[in-house]
Amino acid sequence: MSRYFIRPETVSAFGFDWGRLALTVGPSVNGAERFSGGIVTVQPGGGHSRHNHPGAEEIILVLSGSGTQMVEDDDGTPITQDVGPGCTIYVPESRFHATLNTGAGPMTLFVVYSPAGPEQLLRDLPDFRLLPPGS
Repeated sequence: MSRYFIRPETVSAFGFDWGRLALTVGPSVNGAERFSGGIVTVQPGGGHSRHNHPGAEEIILVLSGSGTQMVEDDDGTPITQDVGPGCTIYVPESRFHATLNTGAGPMTLFVVYSPAGPEQLLRDLPDFRLLPPGS
């Protein structure tokens, strides 16, 4: 496997009741040092609840599907908007946010965390399971 060209089906993924995250870039995947990221698939009606990544910023790009995205503003007020393909969501450092798939099919996102690392905390969630490549 090339460290420069990585497809989500060639790496293990983090599985959850609501979907999955396949990390395609990061320290443990290809040696990236300043960020990590990958493909998130959110099943219809699923989503992740309000959470944050202390010390990290996040970028979310909606590749397909539709849903709602919540990001809290500077005062902690939740700002929620409908999102779809092509929408980029910026989550400032340590800011609480949540994603919900409101569409009939899977919602696919590309996410980037900077610095790398906060995605590893997802392993502590009660519904976490490690999925082998290709599953």
